[in-house]
Amino acid sequence: MMLRKSILLSIGIQFLILSGCAQDSKPVKDEGRAKPAKEQSSETLNRLAKASSPYLREHADNPVDWYEWGPEALAKAKRENKPLLVSIGYAACHWCHVMERESFMDSTVARLMNENFVAVKVDREERPDVDQVFMSAAQLITGSGGWPLNAFALPDGRPFYVGTYFPKDQWVQVLQQLAEAYKTQHPKVEQQAAAITQGIQGQEVIALATGSSKTFTKAAYSGLYANWKSSIDFKKGGFSRAPKFPLPVGWEFVLQSYYLTGNKEALAAVVTTLDEMAKGGIYDQLGGGFARYSTDADWFAPHFEKMLYDNGQLVSLYAHAYKVTKNPLYAEVIRETLAFIQREMTSPEGGFYASLNADSEGEEGKFYVWTQKEIQQALEEKPARLVGDYYQVKQSGNWERGQNILHRESTKEAFAKSNGLTADEWDKLLANAKKKLLKERSKRVRPSTDDKVLTSWNALMLKGYLDAYLALGDDAYLQTALQNARFLEKNMVRKDGRLWRNYKDGKPSIDAFLDDYALLADAYIQLYQATLEVQWLKKARVITDYAVAHFRDAKSGMFFYTSGQSEGLVVRKMELTDNVMPASNSVMANVLYRLGEYYDHPTYLQMSQAMLNHVAGEVPAGGPYYANWASLLGMMAYGPFEIAIMGKEAVAKSHQMQQYYLPTALFMGGKEENLPLLESKGVEEGTLIYVCRNKTCKMPVKEVQAAMQQLLP
Repeated sequence: MMLRKSILLSIGIQFLILSGCAQDSKPVKDEGRAKPAKEQSSETLNRLAKASSPYLREHADNPVDWYEWGPEALAKAKRENKPLLVSIGYAACHWCHVMERESFMDSTVARLMNENFVAVKVDREERPDVDQVFMSAAQLITGSGGWPLNAFALPDGRPFYVGTYFPKDQWVQVLQQLAEAYKTQHPKVEQQAAAITQGIQGQEVIALATGSSKTFTKAAYSGLYANWKSSIDFKKGGFSRAPKFPLPVGWEFVLQSYYLTGNKEALAAVVTTLDEMAKGGIYDQLGGGFARYSTDADWFAPHFEKMLYDNGQLVSLYAHAYKVTKNPLYAEVIRETLAFIQREMTSPEGGFYASLNADSEGEEGKFYVWTQKEIQQALEEKPARLVGDYYQVKQSGNWERGQNILHRESTKEAFAKSNGLTADEWDKLLANAKKKLLKERSKRVRPSTDDKVLTSWNALMLKGYLDAYLALGDDAYLQTALQNARFLEKNMVRKDGRLWRNYKDGKPSIDAFLDDYALLADAYIQLYQATLEVQWLKKARVITDYAVAHFRDAKSGMFFYTSGQSEGLVVRKMELTDNVMPASNSVMANVLYRLGEYYDHPTYLQMSQAMLNHVAGEVPAGGPYYANWASLLGMMAYGPFEIAIMGKEAVAKSHQMQQYYLPTALFMGGKEENLPLLESKGVEEGTLIYVCRNKTCKMPVKEVQAAMQQLLP
């Protein structure tokens, strides 16, 4: 395998030493902000007023002459021989808004940008392909990256300098120095761009097919968890670092490891993580839902934006953990989070919105934090005292500016006992208080919603609803999942399996990327398992076949992030490592494996095995960044259970079995023999359950408990 590592370039040009870091600066208040674009005359707006992205539209009232990424901007840069200034962010990014207020709304700064550059604004959620290129450049130059991401590139798109957040005075210096360098040191700028582009081309790209294939053994899998132990925070959960991200895909692997190996320490690590997150400020204690990450190691102070992809994955993780533990806290988190999604993140058509901003009224977190006095005014004396104690509210505040982030130190049961209440009494008092506080909070200025719909993120939330349904048995969750699936089918899927990426104002506008194909296929497979309606499995196969035809690299067997029919960027990248979302290649490898099993399709299985073979050497030391690959390794090493349930009660008995945590099981069945593994298993009367492995089945049984016994070693 030739997996080229990233390199840190040695920068020899003096003007390139400036950099910015969003985390090093303090928030600024929203003073002197121009009116929102929607309140201004169309004559005063720039061309971003017509963009599909809400984030781009927020910049429509900037005096900067913004372009969207595309042929028009690149043609202008080439025609006028100006460098591109590519500013990348997203709607829920606090420091993106800070930089807009400080710099992009300033007419003097805007004039400097307009005269010397072709300014391009990019929503990284709509155009992750563009973001990937310039983020790779940032990591090469500085060793890190973040948003806002501000890149400078030649007219052909090759970057020569990238930074993150810059305060206004530093931003002006960067603009002046880079404009001067482009004019007076052009050969050096060209040389720099060539070196950076060459470095990007070597990142996360597998150029050659593997030599000998590897055998994925139980011994290799069972040793993986030991490599994770040193990075796990066994006291507060999560990984031992700050800021602390949930990284659900990592904990899915750890939970699977417990199931396959019986390692109770692995289960304890998952339980601690989920317990502490549910008690922390990262979780919205009143309204449900999780913020993107915690700024500290204790899950206390969040970065307050709420992202759809986090909440979809976390609902799935809590649902899987609930199946193992039956912990009522996990059921509560699932219900509250999905209530939040239904209330604030769901469109009338059934699509799910992308995110909620961290800021309101120019302050991060203002919508969510409380003073002690505010709680006392909203509640009667006893509830105010108890709720204040429960959520660690202090008169002087537990956070900034006398404000309190609501979080818990004890369980409901322990708190009730210490205050002389029964569990039922405290449950009722707390529920009533939360209802009143939530109503009071709703009177505040709410953070803005990025109401675009993204296929891949919707797929994660769709799967979250399905996992919640299978864990808790609430049919409303299945109906919401079906509504979303039909919305996606109607608006995002074309007849040949080609997908759209985004949907806004009644229409899609951007071609999809690999994560859209992989995650939607994965969600469709789960929808089949929940309903046993084979149409969803067929749809998963159609869009997977399209991805194979248009995204797969024939030489390596891996998948590019962009289609061969897409706009050509300076680099065509592959996404290999898992992060806050699983890597599109790791999801596609899992999808191919499952489809290969369902359809008895050797080519799919061979593709999946070859993909895992490419990264197998990285998995042992890769930790959470190869977690989804590790889960696939577990599936291959231990072999999946093929559970075929045939007859009138097939769906009901399938649901009964799926209330248990069975991460390596593939459920199928119904009344028709419509898959290869269902052939000759049809029944005329009653219902039979076949537990199979490697296409060899045990004696069929009628009862779920008997089938569960057949799953035991």
